[in-house]
Formats: sequence, C-alpha cells, structure tokens
Amino acid sequence: MDPRDAHDTIRAVSYRDGVLKLLDQRKLPQIEEYIECRNAGDVAAAIRDLVVRGAPAIGIAAAWGVALEARRLREVHERPTLQTLDASLHKLKASRPTAVNLAWALSRVRGVLELDPTDPVAALEAEAQAIQDEDLAANRHMGQLGADLIAAGSNVMTHCNTGSLATAGYGTALGVIRAGVTNGKIAHVYAGETRPWLQGARLTMWELVRDKIPAKLIADSAAAHLMKSGEVKWVIVGADRIAANGDTANKIGTHQLAIVAKHYGVKFMVVAPSSTVDMTTENGSHIEIELRHAEELFGVATGKRHVVEGAEAWNPVFDVTPADLIDAIVTERGVIEHPTTEKMKSMFG
Repeated sequence: MDPRDAHDTIRAVSYRDGVLKLLDQRKLPQIEEYIECRNAGDVAAAIRDLVVRGAPAIGIAAAWGVALEARRLREVHERPTLQTLDASLHKLKASRPTAVNLAWALSRVRGVLELDPTDPVAALEAEAQAIQDEDLAANRHMGQLGADLIAAGSNVMTHCNTGSLATAGYGTALGVIRAGVTNGKIAHVYAGETRPWLQGARLTMWELVRDKIPAKLIADSAAAHLMKSGEVKWVIVGADRIAANGDTANKIGTHQLAIVAKHYGVKFMVVAPSSTVDMTTENGSHIEIELRHAEELFGVATGKRHVVEGAEAWNPVFDVTPADLIDAIVTERGVIEHPTTEKMKSMFG
C-alpha cells in the first residue's frame, strides 16, 4: 500500500457511463450526497451554485460537462462539433469568472474538437479523464515538494478548502499537509473557518477528521493571535489564479493572512497546479474578482439569517496576495521561492 493513501480517502468528482457524479459540498458535513449531471447545463449550474468548488475540480467538472453534452447531442442524432458545442463551452466558462483552471480545461477540450475526431464523444471523454488523472498525479508530486520545505514537527495553518473536495484527489495545499503528516514534517494543522461559506469549518475539517490528520478549527479572526504565539511555522494555501509576477488570487481572507504572517515571521506557501498560472495576466490588479450576492453574508453558510432586515453587504469571494508576501509557490513543475516576474518566466515561459 502506498503510505500516502492512509490520508487520502475522498473523491468528489467521478464519471461513469454518461453520468457525472458530484459530491454536493453545500450539504457537508451533515449529509454526504452526490448529484448526477447528464449535460453541460447541469454541470454549469453545479459550478455556479457551489455544488462543486475549488479551481482544479471546477476545471475537471467543466471538461466532463462538454463530454456529457456531446453524448446528449449524439443521442438526438446531432454530430458533436465545435460549432454545435460552442454555446455549451461559453455557458460553462461563464459559470465562475475567477478560477483560471475553468478556462484552461475548456481550452483543452476545445482543442480536441478543433481536430474534428472521428468519435468526438470518446475523444472528449478521454481528454476529460486525462485532465482528472494529471491533476491527481500533480497533487501528489506537489505534496512532496511542499512538504520538503517544512521542518520536522511543525504546526501549520491553512485557509478555505484545498483538498480532495477541491481537486481530483489528495489536494493542493492539503496535499502538502497530507504529505507532511505522512512524512513527520507536520505535527498539527489549524484550519480557519472561512466565512461566509465556512469551507474551512465544513469541508477542510471534514477531510482532516475523516483522514485522521491532527487538526483544530479556529475562527478567522483568531489567526493573528495564533501566529503571534509562535505556534505556526507555515501558512499553506491554494490559488485560483496566479499572475505572471506571482501575485495570487485565492479565497477572501488570504491576503490578510499573508500580511500577518509576514509581520510575525511565519512562512507563506501557495500550492497550485501549473494550470492555475496565467502568464497572460501581468499582475494581480488585472484579475477579475467575483462578487457574490449580499444575502450570503446574512446567514452562516446556508443557515438561518442573523442580520437585521434592511442591512446591506459587500461580498467579494476572492482577494489578491502580492508576490512579495509569498515565500514559495509550489507547482508540479517545481518550487519558486520569493516569486518575481523573472522567476515566473523562467519556469512558465
């Protein structure tokens, strides 16, 4: 048995015989329920409504969405082509604007269609499966690369959810944590709750407890106090888009963690596949930040409203951490310490 498997038991995206099953992450941890998608519209709605979330998982789901739509077209005796699937490609791309993996995955399947394969359904399914398999392999490799940077016995902190629920499996930042726990590098994990959808509380803690990783949940507002105590040596986070200079968009609240970490001498690590790197975006100021409905702030996750009627709210769900606050960017291609435009170009062209 691969020792990494001891802390890796979750798969949130699975495809079989024309049905894509997605673990409904809105209902965790109380209910473990999968929804079934059979066409591109189903998948686009699942992405938009946060049934599936996490940049790599969104890209994987979208690739399967195109394959599903191709199957649907074949069943009504219409040939799947770039022209007949174009509307579905646009619908899927518009479902979430910030995560670059979505556009990257759709670009890959568009490339398959441009070749006009003899059997487009089989070709699209093969490409979606390749994207999913490559992501799992990349996560395991990144996990080891990131864990190698950490001194034995360290405590670490993470933000949002970057594990098997957000990827093909193993995870990005949680992949580093899984590898670090397996190798004795990480003794304990602190997970921030991640308002307003509580991905840290509902999802990350669910993964950590399920895979028997020592962990404690903290309120988002406790992070500075925790780092000041000296209990944490690294903050390890994922990314939804990394610009050409190393500026990184991630879940809202990441930027302030990086500022506090710099102040208290805590190292800050970003872990993401190379598909998250967008060398066409010069810096973080050009990254579109998704604004979601104010109603999401008026309750805890999808729970009962606790804010007075008539209140207004501002609800950005990502922020950008400047490259000069990042100690290491870890991708499957390697590690960039103290990222700069020149270092990014050297690795990603």
